[in-house]
Amino acid sequence: MHDPLAIAQKTSTKIRKDQLASPLLYLSSMETGWEGLVAQAFHEPMELEGWIAPAMSDVSLILFAGGAMRIEQRYANSSWQVVSIHQEDLILRPGMDTPYEVRWKNLSSVPTRTLHLRLSKELLLHAAEEVMGYSTTRHPLENRSGFQDPLLTQIGLALWRELEQPSPAGKLYAQTAAQMLAVHLLCHYTSRRATIKQPSQGLTDQQLRRMIDFVQGHLVQDLSLETLAQQIGFSPYHFARLFRQTTGESPHQFVLRQRVERAQLLLKKREMSLVDIALESGFANQSHLSRVFKQHLGLTPRTYRQDRSICADF
Repeated sequence: MHDPLAIAQKTSTKIRKDQLASPLLYLSSMETGWEGLVAQAFHEPMELEGWIAPAMSDVSLILFAGGAMRIEQRYANSSWQVVSIHQEDLILRPGMDTPYEVRWKNLSSVPTRTLHLRLSKELLLHAAEEVMGYSTTRHPLENRSGFQDPLLTQIGLALWRELEQPSPAGKLYAQTAAQMLAVHLLCHYTSRRATIKQPSQGLTDQQLRRMIDFVQGHLVQDLSLETLAQQIGFSPYHFARLFRQTTGESPHQFVLRQRVERAQLLLKKREMSLVDIALESGFANQSHLSRVFKQHLGLTPRTYRQDRSICADF
């Protein structure tokens, strides 16, 4: 699977030659139905002057991929603040009431790409109350620039790859990532270093059975993390943690595996087309089915069906 950070080192000649005058958006989650989280990837110009970042209530996290940069930023009527940015550095901005001005210069010949994550204020407030037991109004997030955090980078790269190659359960995947982002930020980037209120045990056999039955009965639907969590009465974050603790896989991985297994069963019906099998298994289309099926089983649905047909003839 492609690594966006590695790809940044091989940006096309066209992007280099054009010398962009402003950031160029090339990937976005706006049309995917992700809840509580927006992800956008940009090609960045080698130099930028007078860029005004708008005020927004959402939390903003920016991941940098590419060469070293010198960034200067300031709010209205304030002095410039200078920060050096390198590969995998992050900028964290809590919701701000005022816009700010940015300018920068790339200090190397390597073009820069950025991933911008916007976490909704409502999701952060809910996570603080449900998981941490306090309000973000008393302990707001810090404003940080030019720092590194392996977990935030890992989540960012995973979402970047999801933008590049959307999966059938991408919405569920993004919601789980949004919950992880919110809780990690609340634990490590507020004035209060809080601890997570953990449930005392994992899912019971009855809760797990209820969850499996629900997923299998609703595979064709666009399942959300909140919908799954509601089936057994947990917050989305606690549900995701307890589900992995109990089963060894994330809700997203479980739903994807159930869809692949459903497709395997339907492939035995020779009269069903691959298009119909994809839809009946909860995949967006035949292409999604083929890609995920091959990732899980090492062969395409068509080859899998042909192999089973040959075995059946003997």
